[in-house]
This record gives sequence, C-alpha cells and structure tokens, in this order.
Amino acid sequence: MTRFALTLEFDGRPFMGLQRQAHGPSVQAAIETAVQTVTGEAATMHAAGRTDSGVHAIGMRAHVDIAKAITPFRLQEALNAVLRPDPIAVIACEPVPDDWHARFSCVGRAYRYRIVNRRAPLTLDRGKAWHVVQPLNEAAMHTAAQALVGLHDFTTFRSAHCQARSPLKTLDRLAVFRDEDEVVIEAEARSFLHHQVRSMVGCLVLVGNGRWEVSRVGEALEARDRQALGLNAPPDGLYFVRAIY
Repeated sequence: MTRFALTLEFDGRPFMGLQRQAHGPSVQAAIETAVQTVTGEAATMHAAGRTDSGVHAIGMRAHVDIAKAITPFRLQEALNAVLRPDPIAVIACEPVPDDWHARFSCVGRAYRYRIVNRRAPLTLDRGKAWHVVQPLNEAAMHTAAQALVGLHDFTTFRSAHCQARSPLKTLDRLAVFRDEDEVVIEAEARSFLHHQVRSMVGCLVLVGNGRWEVSRVGEALEARDRQALGLNAPPDGLYFVRAIY
C-alpha cells in the first residue's frame, strides 16, 4: 500500500463543495471515482481543508492510499485523463510516508480572496471573483483587518452551521492590497471556521466602500454575535492557495 499526496487545482462552480455530498457532485467524489477507474480500488480521499460550493483551489493538498503498483507520474496522468471534462487537475503527485496525513499533518492553511473593483462587468473572471462596482479604499480595509489578527473568539464570523468545537482561532495574517482593478485579501491560519474568511471579507468591503468605520470590524469581533456581521462575501472570489506542513 502506497500513500500518494496529491496537489489539486479546481474550479468550484460545478460542485457542492470539496467534501462528498449526498445531494450533489463534489471534488472528493470525482477524485475517488477516478482512482477506482484507474486502479480498480475503492479509495478514500483526505484533504487539507474543506471548501464550500463555488469555492476554488489552486493548491489543495490531499492523499489517497493505493495498493496497485503504479508510479506517481502514471497515476497523475491517468487521474487527469479520467477527470476530464470536470474542472479538476492533479498538478502534483508524490509518495509520502504512511504517517503523513493531508489534514492532520497540516500546520497552516492559506486562502486568497479576489475582488474585481471596477464598473465594467466581468467576462473572463465571472464566477471566479467578486465584482464590486463601488470604489474601495484598500488601505482602510487593511487597517481594519489588523483587528482580526491574533487569537480571538470568531463567533461573529462563524457560520451557524459550523461544526468546530470552539470559536477560538488564531489568525496569523490578514492582508489587503490592490493590483490595478483587483483588490486581494490574503488570510493565513492553522485552521479556519466555516465561512470565516468570507465573513471577514464581507465586513472589510463595508469598510472599503465607506459604509462601516474602520473601528467597526473590531467591534463586530468583540460582539461575539453573528447578528453583528455586516455581510458574508460570495464564494466566487475565494481560493484555497496552499497547505503548510
């Protein structure tokens, strides 16, 4: 039995999320079906994180255990051939020790959120970025974001359906910067609550368009109340960027 680490890139729009769902297609189900087609084995895919419906990835890490003798190159090529036309690509494949686990060995996760800040509608980035027409002050957004860095009770920024045992999380980094018409928000932590990144982004946009004062983000955090949340950003612009081991 060989444990293979996979690095995945995917467009989340056709899926109900990364994790297998009973009510629709998922990235996990697509990978597991592809593994069975290639090897004849029923394998379970374990991933570094979960993503919601419509959320994308450019560096999701996962692993599968396979008994069949196969090289990483041939496994990667075969999986990509079977996965077509699903918008999923295995961009790297390597054998790892049996005690390496895509989820439990992971010590950090990084997300990126893309906002296209212009009046013109989206064409190439439709479904892959949040289109915000009103001008955004990215400097104010970055300043407001720093109130969320560190160890906090993130109940305000937590989905009512979150299954985490505790709302306490340590946010290592939350940065906002502009690249021409695009405002980018990058978040890094050991782990995140359900909807935490999207909820933080939504509130930062309220600061950027002037509807919230900079101080209100910190006030919302201290409220520890989902009712204090101003806005939950759509999944379109959210990307799982990398897992850290």
